[in-house]
Amino acid sequence: MPDILTEVRDRVAYLTLNRPERLNALSPDLLRESIASLKDWGRDPAIGAIVVTGSGRAFCAGGDVSAMARDSTEDLTLEQRIDRLREAHDLSWLLYNLPKVTIAAVNGPAVGAGLGIALACDLRFASNTAKFGAAYAKVGFGGDFGTTWLLTRYAGAPKAKELFFLGENIDAAEAHRIGLVNRVVEPDRLAPEVAEAAAKIAHGPLTSYRYMKANVNLAASVDFRALLDRESETHLRCGMTEDHREGVRAFVEKRPPKFTGR
Repeated sequence: MPDILTEVRDRVAYLTLNRPERLNALSPDLLRESIASLKDWGRDPAIGAIVVTGSGRAFCAGGDVSAMARDSTEDLTLEQRIDRLREAHDLSWLLYNLPKVTIAAVNGPAVGAGLGIALACDLRFASNTAKFGAAYAKVGFGGDFGTTWLLTRYAGAPKAKELFFLGENIDAAEAHRIGLVNRVVEPDRLAPEVAEAAAKIAHGPLTSYRYMKANVNLAASVDFRALLDRESETHLRCGMTEDHREGVRAFVEKRPPKFTGR
């Protein structure tokens, strides 16, 4: 059984983590194939949005603890192990930085690295049965896949420290309350609501979304003047697109716009 499933439907690429017997815990094949797929989709003009979800009853349980117990990296130097983890971290980086809108459809537990993968996406839709947690303290780890940066940015340092230090899971309602989740829905509504939102984005003004995403990400690290200068460039770049011209025509003609992504 493949460690990931991929599909493209209605200009939306779907990446399904597919180790349900292990709650979609990460494996070398899962990481390598997911990263390769994301890179391909990031370059593909026919792809307008990317959805990440999990098979079975989990989104992603993080690292495979059973595999840790039979560590196959013992012959590697520390530097080699660091390099390997840095390569794996490309999964979170691509979801966060690709010029496409990424959506996590959190169908069940998202813990440890699974939490980082979900938070790296631009939007998070969660089933009301989903659980979220850092979990690293339970196995004596410190945090990976961007969880430290992302949790602190979205929930604030006090809540991030609570989740890291106590290792307790929170439910979808609490995740929504503290800003980790955009929407919480009934389990049977998760897939259709995510598909509807993803298709809307995939058929929208893709150049605008590209620069919206980049600018919001940039806002975490630059001052207001630098962001204003950046907006001067990207706002006018978007104004050069056919989608901008179509949006203006549609507004004047009082009809829905028909964007093409160009």
